[in-house]
Amino acid sequence: MDVLTDNFALYGRGFLGTLELTVYASLLALALGFLMASFRVAPVRSLRAVGTVWVTVLRNTPLTLLFFAVVLGLPRFGLVLPFQLFAVLALGCYTSAFICEVLRSGINTVHKGQGEAARSLGMTFGQTLGGVVLPQAFRTVIPPIGSTLIALAKNSAIAGAFSVTELLGTYKVLSERGYNIIWSFIWIAVGYLVITLAISALFHLMEKRWGVAR
Repeated sequence: MDVLTDNFALYGRGFLGTLELTVYASLLALALGFLMASFRVAPVRSLRAVGTVWVTVLRNTPLTLLFFAVVLGLPRFGLVLPFQLFAVLALGCYTSAFICEVLRSGINTVHKGQGEAARSLGMTFGQTLGGVVLPQAFRTVIPPIGSTLIALAKNSAIAGAFSVTELLGTYKVLSERGYNIIWSFIWIAVGYLVITLAISALFHLMEKRWGVAR
């Protein structure tokens, strides 16, 4: 316990840093994921192409490489932001590709007759997707979206290598202070466990309330 009690403030800053990264990157991933899923099922070929390229590139790019591209590449184009925002961009964009595919699979479970009925009533593509299709699709994909966001929380550990305050990065300071590295990592693991269990519990509640009965 000495590792935790003697360095509670350090662990606290790391835990809050990881929590902030997870929350902000999750919001960005969900927003971009919904947008790209809409593009992928849109009747406009150019939008479908944008969605396909987005998903193909990001799903097949290592997250560490994406961090390098964002942190080192964007400043060359005049976009200078705090490292934490760069980390949110990298994590959010990367995860949005997986959210997109999860949502697209959910959209494909909605019977085509639902969209045809909406269009017969004069609804536009946007109204049909947002008011009829996506609400039904979301009910079927709550568990996989939760699993994807749990993976995002764990992937946030990469941000520590880019000068971002987060939980895993605390081990460097603890090692310099001479603490047992095993116990340092145990308490770090506990911190990640708290965050991932909280996400799991939230999506479990959402599934019980809105999920499709199996």
